Amino acid sequence: MSDLTTQTHPIEDDQWYASWFDTPYYHILYKERNYREAQLFMDNLTQYLNLPEKAKVLDLACGRGRHSIYLSQLGYDVTGADLSANSIAEASKNENHHLRFEVHDMREPFEAKFDAVFNLFTSFGYFDEDEDNYKTLVAIHDSLNEYGFGVIDFMNVEQVIDELVPEEEKTVDGITFHIKRYTDEKYIIKEIRFHDKGQDFCYYEKVRALRLEDFQAMMERAGIYLLDIFGDYKLKKFYKKTSERLIMIFK
Repeated sequence: MSDLTTQTHPIEDDQWYASWFDTPYYHILYKERNYREAQLFMDNLTQYLNLPEKAKVLDLACGRGRHSIYLSQLGYDVTGADLSANSIAEASKNENHHLRFEVHDMREPFEAKFDAVFNLFTSFGYFDEDEDNYKTLVAIHDSLNEYGFGVIDFMNVEQVIDELVPEEEKTVDGITFHIKRYTDEKYIIKEIRFHDKGQDFCYYEKVRALRLEDFQAMMERAGIYLLDIFGDYKLKKFYKKTSERLIMIFK
């Protein structure tokens, strides 16, 4: 889905993700993402996990399926799941015998069990209630088979806050997005304002500022074993102050 950050929805709306991710503007704003970097991450990750040939992989919060599509091209049997019906409709155009998509709430486990469940590009920590974020972690774990691996690719909060750009403008497809970023005690927030087709729009992204110790506490509570931690898509060591990402492998 998205890293960090209607017709207007107030910031108190605890389902900001349901409105913003379902609009075409979300995909316009982020259309220039680095797909090669995403593919390199999938190459490194699947090699590290040593997944079996034709392994069953769940891409949870898959958006329009960029990771799912590439994983299927690597030979895996892939299910992409996302809450956004519009994103799933777009992703489903790429379906084949080894690639399928469905609308799904990440707080609910799947009946099917997977060799790996990937939750990528800061697609965690969307919920206001701590219990809902905990339920998401448990649902990932409960969707794994006996030998399966869970992977959460999250922002490194310390680095993000340290390098936060308070304001910027970005013009894409003739639309100028005015972006503000700020933090409070619990969240990193991105406010996105723009004008299009005679209307003013304002959307938000609001992600819990979860640090490694927060994930460790949730995992301990859930009986989840944290196997390894990486700090970038090349799977280099995690450093709390400087790493670009917080990538956790668990089972």
